[in-house]
Amino acid sequence: MLTSDAAKSWLDKASTLREALPYMRRYAGRTVVIKFGGHAMVDPNLIAAFASNVVLLQQVGMRPVVVHGGGPQISKKLEQLKIKTKSINGRRVTDSATMEVVEMVLSGSVNKGLVDALRQAGGRAIGISGKDGGLIRARKILGPNGDDLGQVGEAEVIDPTILGTLETAKYIPVIAPIGFDVDGNTYNINADSAAGAIAAALGTRRFLLLTDVEGVLSNEKTLLTDLSVSDVKKLIAKRVATGGMIPKLETCIAAVDAGVEAAVIMDGRVPDGILLELFTDIGAGTLIHDKN
Repeated sequence: MLTSDAAKSWLDKASTLREALPYMRRYAGRTVVIKFGGHAMVDPNLIAAFASNVVLLQQVGMRPVVVHGGGPQISKKLEQLKIKTKSINGRRVTDSATMEVVEMVLSGSVNKGLVDALRQAGGRAIGISGKDGGLIRARKILGPNGDDLGQVGEAEVIDPTILGTLETAKYIPVIAPIGFDVDGNTYNINADSAAGAIAAALGTRRFLLLTDVEGVLSNEKTLLTDLSVSDVKKLIAKRVATGGMIPKLETCIAAVDAGVEAAVIMDGRVPDGILLELFTDIGAGTLIHDKN
């Protein structure tokens, strides 16, 4: 027989599951795009927790799609190979030698590591890049001052056919943000923007952008949990949101404007944060939507 303390613990867990049921129904059969990046990607325990969360989403009837970054891993490999690079306004200048390493790391070790983590968590996943199945057609972009960044691009056209095929077969797509152009050139694409473009193309209910901060903060450094697109634009104009948060917010605005019901910026370092965000009232980050 369970002790009173043990019984209370299990009853609390049962109550949590019961309370999550309406949220599970809300998202059943719906696609959620999750961008996984930041320091969580180099912590084995957080990778395992992330994988368990994603597999659980699939088990309750959702259709998770994972897009990942890999900046620290790329930097480490470039250093090992003694390939010197530089960044302009936070974007890595990507010449042909650097592009080979970027593709090798993102489509290789990082991608397959996440696929393996999902397998160990009980899921079935397939790793692809944006080049596979013509998923991400890209175009070259320049730096803010017209600087040539080399093979750095942004998503121009998303063809989600391959994702539908994988989801129908009950596989979790794990996507490396590598694209191609009409001339066959390969491009390194910011993972946040690639994930946002994919979320928009799929018309997802939720786009979760996991990062290294808890969300959007006010001037008083308190978390802003619920923002409309117009609210976000005001925060940017008033310089409440600054630095690296601005491109993340712009990605979320673009996704919501394109039909995503809501985007969430949240801390990927919080274990089970995805479950808190999707299956509880309190959430786990900053929700961005088009409702005023």
